[in-house]
Amino acid sequence: MIFGIDSILTQFPVFIAGVVALILCIGFHEFSHVLVAHSLGDNTGKDAGRLTLNPLKHLDPIGTVLILLGAFIGWGKPAPFNPTNLRYKRYGSAIVALGGPASNLVMLMLSSVALRIFFGALGTDNLLVVFLQIFAIINASLLLFNLIPLPPLDGSWLLLALLPRSADPLRDFLHRYGWYILIGVILADFVLGIRIITPYLSWGIDLLVRVFGLGPYLGGI
Repeated sequence: MIFGIDSILTQFPVFIAGVVALILCIGFHEFSHVLVAHSLGDNTGKDAGRLTLNPLKHLDPIGTVLILLGAFIGWGKPAPFNPTNLRYKRYGSAIVALGGPASNLVMLMLSSVALRIFFGALGTDNLLVVFLQIFAIINASLLLFNLIPLPPLDGSWLLLALLPRSADPLRDFLHRYGWYILIGVILADFVLGIRIITPYLSWGIDLLVRVFGLGPYLGGI
């Protein structure tokens, strides 16, 4: 398909809005990890200059390239923390990990409020409204994706904290091979068409849209 210049100029602002939304979501997600770790007594992230809302401090080079290429996927630099410094030894790491998805939930709530305020007043074609729509969907997606219980995703820390001591072999297996399993699942889903993650994300986003009453405000997003 060949796009005319009018089509390109029309879509470019939407593309920029999506890039900015994704960068902001990832930045606040990683900042929240550092903030929670700091509140629990660990200054590793703070000392590394990561206790900041500046999203540029949290971007990973490869993840950023994917964002700018228009893949609308990407990731930030993992937030550094030292579990031995945390106030709660067993569950501290899980609390730090869940700080990221919790931040996406907060931003999803705020974007739902903002959409209710601006949607009717500005109209569906307004760039701010489009930005808020994309912002809401990205936060819902990051929230759900990061709760998958496979390393290095945030949900794995909760799973590892809840496993009994007798499950140490499983814990070691996930530490060693969890990343490869995750990559395999992603490739199976998005390349081979063996749907594993996609139905979960689709169902989860639909649930969140219903819970926050976002259906009327998302239009064709």
